[in-house]
Amino acid sequence: MAGFDYDVVIIGSGPGGYVAAIRASQLGLKAAVIERDRVGGVCLNIGCIPSKALIHQAELFRSIPGLEAMGIAVDKRGFDYSKVFEKSRKAADTLSKGVQFLLKKNKVELIAGEAVLSGANEVTLKSGKKVSGRTIIVATGSRPREIPGFPFDEQRVLSSTGALMLEKLPKRILILGAGAIGVEFSHIMSSFGVEVHLVEMLDRILPLEDAESAQVLARSFQKRGITISTGTKALSLQKGPSSVSVALEDKAGARTTVEADQVLVVVGRTPNTDSIGLEKVGIATEKGFIPVGDFYRTKVPSICAIGDVVATPLLAHVASKEGEIAVEYIAGRSPEPRLDPLSIPSAVYCEPQVASFGLPEWKAAEKGIAFAKASFPYRGAGKSVAIEQSEGFVKVLYDPKTKEILGAHAVGAEATELIHELLLARTAELLPSDVASMMHAHPTLSEAVMEVMRAVEGWAIHA
Repeated sequence: MAGFDYDVVIIGSGPGGYVAAIRASQLGLKAAVIERDRVGGVCLNIGCIPSKALIHQAELFRSIPGLEAMGIAVDKRGFDYSKVFEKSRKAADTLSKGVQFLLKKNKVELIAGEAVLSGANEVTLKSGKKVSGRTIIVATGSRPREIPGFPFDEQRVLSSTGALMLEKLPKRILILGAGAIGVEFSHIMSSFGVEVHLVEMLDRILPLEDAESAQVLARSFQKRGITISTGTKALSLQKGPSSVSVALEDKAGARTTVEADQVLVVVGRTPNTDSIGLEKVGIATEKGFIPVGDFYRTKVPSICAIGDVVATPLLAHVASKEGEIAVEYIAGRSPEPRLDPLSIPSAVYCEPQVASFGLPEWKAAEKGIAFAKASFPYRGAGKSVAIEQSEGFVKVLYDPKTKEILGAHAVGAEATELIHELLLARTAELLPSDVASMMHAHPTLSEAVMEVMRAVEGWAIHA
């Protein structure tokens, strides 16, 4: 480390940055993290964690009819959404403090401030202080993306951040964007009685997921009274004193106007690469993302980039794993040079949950990859009936010759947990027959995983 303050200097303390820092310290490197805001980044503070806290509270609220069916009288007149908000902030604060503790425990120095790159081995804080590192890792994350005509004011036009910080719910909300964030907020808002209209420019909700899984979710949403408009784009916005009017146009060219109290725009995220000094070190972005090679190194060998600033899926677990790969390489280890895109799990926390990894059918067909498939309905697993959550299925795509697992998809209760047994099988290069013959406890939802693998082999018992 001769001549440098640290072995590794990381800009950003989100799930990419803080995991990279802790792993670096475990590997004997002297590490520092520079953070301009709250430790934990978007995920812990205004993303994954508080949104899942809201979802948990929403599902408790949705359990009221089940209690009433048992003869329990529930008086909802005292419901106060600000209490739900407070619980979400408590979860975020608890975990942010937990990360600070972990950094301190692992002897990672936390430097408060906003940093920009000022050299191949140096960053400069707004205060003027310079910090040097043998390697610098850019992990500055992303922010909600705006669309023309719908600038965020966090009053009438909300970003995901604004939606998470609401202490009072609107009566009507229009949600633009039906990816994971859009459907999760639809679930939350609808659960608490908000009238939800969900709009997606592409032909179906969750356009990157398995089409059949998306159909199951769409049917469930529609039963709950959520209005869904796919193949539809938002043209313009007019703000009134207490509401907004949004002009929509479907793919046939028909136009309608929707009135709502607020609009939530969740059409993607923008990488935070525009004011971090990349130009000073000769790094040019591509569509806002930092180009990287193996081990997430940029064209400047001493600078790496991980997480939402690179063109990989903008997911917290992707950022964390990229951080681990980068620092293991820096420490002289020999990790895999980059993530296998077919082994990245996707998880959508609505009701029913949607989870997947690998190839969906539409992408396999698009790439000309031969595949066979098997699916097993949730209702065939006894526990799903017992807990009154029998909606959904588990599906596996596999090579018809070798039976190698090409992808898996689950929609239903606890799908975001079940998917990992299938992913482990693929990662360990197991065949469907290996999982099919493994005893699973009864009754469990994971029996659906066993049965879908038996379906591949042609001997599902409960189908």
